[in-house]
Amino acid sequence: MSFTVAIVGRPNVGKSTLFNRLVGKRLALVDDQPGVTRDRREGEGRLGDLEFTVVDTAGLEQAAPESLSGRMRAQTDAAIASADVIMFLIDARAGLTPADEAFAAVVRRSGKPVIVVANKSEGKAGDVGRNEAYSLGLGEPVPVSAEHGEGMSDLYSALAEVAPEQPRLEDEDNDNEEDDDQEAAARPIRVAIVGRPNSGKSTLINRLLGEDRLLTGPEAGITRDSIAVDTEWEGRKFKIYDTAGMRRRSRIEEKLEKLSVADALNAIRFADVVVILIDGARSFDEQDQRIADLVEREGRALVLAGSKWDLVETRAGAIGRMREEAQKKFSQVKGVQVVAVSGLTGEGLDRMMQAVIDAYTVWNKRTSTNALNRWLEGVLSAHPPPAVSGRRLKLNYITQPKTRPPTFVIFCTRADALPDSYKRYLVNGLRENFDLPGTPIRLLLREKSNPFAGRKK
Repeated sequence: MSFTVAIVGRPNVGKSTLFNRLVGKRLALVDDQPGVTRDRREGEGRLGDLEFTVVDTAGLEQAAPESLSGRMRAQTDAAIASADVIMFLIDARAGLTPADEAFAAVVRRSGKPVIVVANKSEGKAGDVGRNEAYSLGLGEPVPVSAEHGEGMSDLYSALAEVAPEQPRLEDEDNDNEEDDDQEAAARPIRVAIVGRPNSGKSTLINRLLGEDRLLTGPEAGITRDSIAVDTEWEGRKFKIYDTAGMRRRSRIEEKLEKLSVADALNAIRFADVVVILIDGARSFDEQDQRIADLVEREGRALVLAGSKWDLVETRAGAIGRMREEAQKKFSQVKGVQVVAVSGLTGEGLDRMMQAVIDAYTVWNKRTSTNALNRWLEGVLSAHPPPAVSGRRLKLNYITQPKTRPPTFVIFCTRADALPDSYKRYLVNGLRENFDLPGTPIRLLLREKSNPFAGRKK
């Protein structure tokens, strides 16, 4: 059986750095300024032969419950409540602070096994702070340097003593290849929720989960890390990624916001379907189009969602007009589905999730070669490609070598001479004839080899 480890402590003691060390990759954002982490982030951690779920949390601070810091504290309290083991971090170089002592009492009251981790203990600078940590009454502190990977063996020993019993990796049955194949087939659909700041992304995901899993509030730019959460809908499994709001590049000045946007872009690259959340009270703007262009370039399936629909004045045909505007401004993904949703009331969530499944199905759609070549023959008869420099272009054959997104290859003569306008004509024809709405389509041209090349005249 697996277990859960929550990493807690005051701001800027290195919690996210230790989290990244345990999961073996840079999942959490790390910066010198305090308070970078806001939501709690989960990952699959490993130390030696111990495997566990590790939870990175916001820095513990005393604050009013309704404030942003207070809401961050509530997320950390939830992580403590659900954990099996708590790693309480202190900064060994800074020494013990009154905040450390206050929050040690919070951890002690939880009744969970606690490991005191004296981080930043490289060299002798952390000796004093590490010795001071004995006064917390939470056991022997473990000196580590999360940044440099020092002290991980001692941390393993401390964790092995308090961890619930679990089978070691060498005892596991390795003959379950069929089970692994079934798990791969049942892989959850990865959905990234993206959009401008304060468009309601976290509120929408919380409504979908039925709990306040993600930090929300009236302030713009609350979300920084891209947080992945698992859920089910109509028997299908989903992994939903909440992302930081994406502003125009010219408005991004702080290093931390640049890191947050880079994390959001990474979520788009690894998603199957991207839902662009657009404030329903505002019309589409250039930033929405830029985000859609990015999704199209990455080849992800796309859904547009008009957010905060409960705040939009009820007007007959409002969603219809929104769809018409989307077809004009998002011509690169013609036919993309547009749904109206409200994270506050839950309106339209079922329609949005069905649109995600439909977009995912189209994204994985494959068309037979025979059907494609019958279509190409008809297209060439109705509208042949233009002659270039008095020479006719021949399109001989078409096939679909891959999906995700649908990708087609046409074998032809003089591929570099085919006008872009005719390529768009072909892409639109593929989209309409083979029912591929709202998904990126890749059309590649390949020249057939000349059988007479190299022969003497």
